[in-house]
Amino acid sequence: MSTREILAISSGRATSDGAGVRLTRLFGGAAPERFDPFLMLDEFGSDNPDEYIAGFPPHPHRGFETITYMIEGRMRHEDHLGNVGLLESGGVQWMTAARGVIHSEMPQQERGAMRGFQLWLNLPSKSKLGDPDYRDFAPAEIPRITLPSGIEAVIIAGQARAEGIDQAGAVQRPDTEPQLFDLRLPAGSSIEPQLPDGHRLMLYVFDGEISVAGKRLGKNQLARLSDQGELQLASSAGARVLLLAGRPLGEPIVQYGPFVMNSREEIEQALRDFRDGVLTD
Repeated sequence: MSTREILAISSGRATSDGAGVRLTRLFGGAAPERFDPFLMLDEFGSDNPDEYIAGFPPHPHRGFETITYMIEGRMRHEDHLGNVGLLESGGVQWMTAARGVIHSEMPQQERGAMRGFQLWLNLPSKSKLGDPDYRDFAPAEIPRITLPSGIEAVIIAGQARAEGIDQAGAVQRPDTEPQLFDLRLPAGSSIEPQLPDGHRLMLYVFDGEISVAGKRLGKNQLARLSDQGELQLASSAGARVLLLAGRPLGEPIVQYGPFVMNSREEIEQALRDFRDGVLTD
C-alpha cells in the first residue's frame, strides 16, 4: 500500500477582506486547479477588535459554497433570503450561494478574541445556478468524538473513519464529497484516517506540529498531499490540525471576486445580473 506524500508546503499570506478584516489567505487566487474542489481557505484570528470589528457588510456570491468554522467568537449572518443566524464558538455556517446570495457577516462582540476559518467549496456546473441554501450548525449539532488513541475529532463534513470508528459528519455533499475535520492530537499520538483514493487532500496545522509519513509540518503551515494511498499522521508534542479532502470536479474554474463559474461569459453574466439587481431572482 502506498503512502500519501507531501507535494508542497506553504504558509499563506497576510491580507484583508470585507471592511478591513485582517486575515491570512492560506490558498486561493492563482492556479485554483491545484486545490480542486476547494477554491480558497482563509484563517482569521485576533484579539484586537480593530482588526475584525468592521466585519463583512452586504456582498454577493454566485457559483460555490462557503463554510465558516468559528473556533472562538460570535458573528451574525443576514441575507436577502431572510435568513438570520448567530455563529458562535464551535459552530459552523454552511451557505450554498448557487445562483446568488447577498449576505453580511458582522461581529457580535466589541472585545475578546475572534478566531476561525472560512472555506470556499466549488459547485459543479450543473448546480451553479441552482437554488441557494443556508444553515447554521450549533456546536451540539456537530459530531465530536474521542478515538481510542485520545485524539479528539470534530467532524464537520464527510465521514471520519479511523481506529475502528466510522462517524458521519454534520454535512454530506454529493459531487465534491468534502471531508472537513478538526483534529486535536495529544503528545505522542498517531492516526491513519481512511480517505478515498483520488480525493484532493490538504492539512493545515494551526497549533503545535505533526509529522506526515515522517516529514515535519509546523505551526501555520499548509501541506498539499498526493491523492493516493494511506495517510499517516503523528505528533510528538501535540497539535491541532484542519484536514480538508474532496473529490476534484475537473471542470474549468473562472473566478472574478465573489463569482466562480466555468467560463468568462458566465462571469460577465453574473456581473450584469448583479448590476441589474437580478442576481438573486
